[in-house]
Amino acid sequence: MGFEDTALMSRILTLMTLSFHIIYATIGVGVPLMIMIAQWVGIRKNDEHYILLARRWARGFVITVAVGVVTGTAIGLQLSLLWPNFMQMAGNVIALPLFMEVFAFFFEAIFLGIYLYTWDRFEDQRKHFLLLVPVALGAAASSIFITIVNSFMNAPQGFDVLNGELVNVSPLLAMFSPAVPTKVAHVLSTAFMTSAFILASIAAFRLLRGSNHIYHKKALFLTMKLALIFSVATAIIGDFSGKYLAEYQPEKLAAAEWHFETGPEAELVLFGVLDGEEPKYAIRVPYALSILAHGVPSGEVIGLNDFPEDEIPPLWIHYLFDTMVTLGMWLAFFSFVFVVGSWRGWSLVKQKWFRWLTVLSGPLAMIAIEAGWWFTEVGRQPWILRGYMKTSEGATASGQVDLMIVLFAGLYVILGIGTVVVLSRMYKRNPVEKELAQRESSKGGEES
Repeated sequence: MGFEDTALMSRILTLMTLSFHIIYATIGVGVPLMIMIAQWVGIRKNDEHYILLARRWARGFVITVAVGVVTGTAIGLQLSLLWPNFMQMAGNVIALPLFMEVFAFFFEAIFLGIYLYTWDRFEDQRKHFLLLVPVALGAAASSIFITIVNSFMNAPQGFDVLNGELVNVSPLLAMFSPAVPTKVAHVLSTAFMTSAFILASIAAFRLLRGSNHIYHKKALFLTMKLALIFSVATAIIGDFSGKYLAEYQPEKLAAAEWHFETGPEAELVLFGVLDGEEPKYAIRVPYALSILAHGVPSGEVIGLNDFPEDEIPPLWIHYLFDTMVTLGMWLAFFSFVFVVGSWRGWSLVKQKWFRWLTVLSGPLAMIAIEAGWWFTEVGRQPWILRGYMKTSEGATASGQVDLMIVLFAGLYVILGIGTVVVLSRMYKRNPVEKELAQRESSKGGEES
């Protein structure tokens, strides 16, 4: 296996690991906030359904956290095994946020354990609710520190380069690169949005399967309201992300939009097929790219022809960008229709086909997350550390990467199937009707 083949295999394995891990990472960041909100609503309204909602979500969350630990460990392992040259160059810079991410995870895990094992042990539910605050903060902090590492790779700063090594490192300056504000905000908002849509999908599916319990209706309405809020937040932050790309990674924005010639009044190109430098069969939105990049229709957007050919990202990231944006806009519109329709009593939102669309919203949100991360990572190519080290230079020279792909793929298949099986059995053996009846009987026993 040649060196170029090894670099390609390393990229494939890293992509596979990140694509699998991002499912659990997204749930790991978003669901704690959903649990926290459900329990807070239950306490405020004195509604047992919301309290039980938080309890049941928390049980399932533990399973995803356990698998997320395995996949997260795999990423850390692969950084050293697959990208040793990159780690040798930049390891002393990214070590601090990586260590802080581990600390944040332990902080979250400790309080999650206490929260789970102290159900019904507090007379005042508000004290139990407070245990969720460090869980949600730890989950968010964990994602923030990992995103800081990714931001540094996209916009490295805070060091000098001497003989191919990063020296005179300023840790805080390196950590808080220009990419951090938009990337962190986007990661958090999309995690909250996607988690809300996934939980809404589950509630809608239970209603479609014949369980017409008010518990599922409350779960559906709560999660769809949250999905709408975070969909709008994601769209706003996405606009800021476009302006960040225009200033700091203009080649990535130009590749995403097949924009070749520098000029003002640039149009946004959606989908289509590229014929040389001319997009065909595409949807064109006049002035929209200039507005996305600079906030005004007359803004000048740098074209791909102004960059060296060997520093232009793969042009197929155009489809990743379009997939992410199109799904995001659809989900925002759909959640708006659901929430307004529920408030105004439209029969539309209770139709079977509409509920099936609700079930579909969870997988679509996760596809948007995957497309977004692929766009982020592939759009940085050919750099692993933008401007300083190309991906091919950072890869291992080992000839065993193809074997590692097979072994890790097997591990992910087992973990994925195991997650589905365990969660399905957990909830099938303990349906909500049974659990509500048990809690009512236990309360009755206590009162007598």
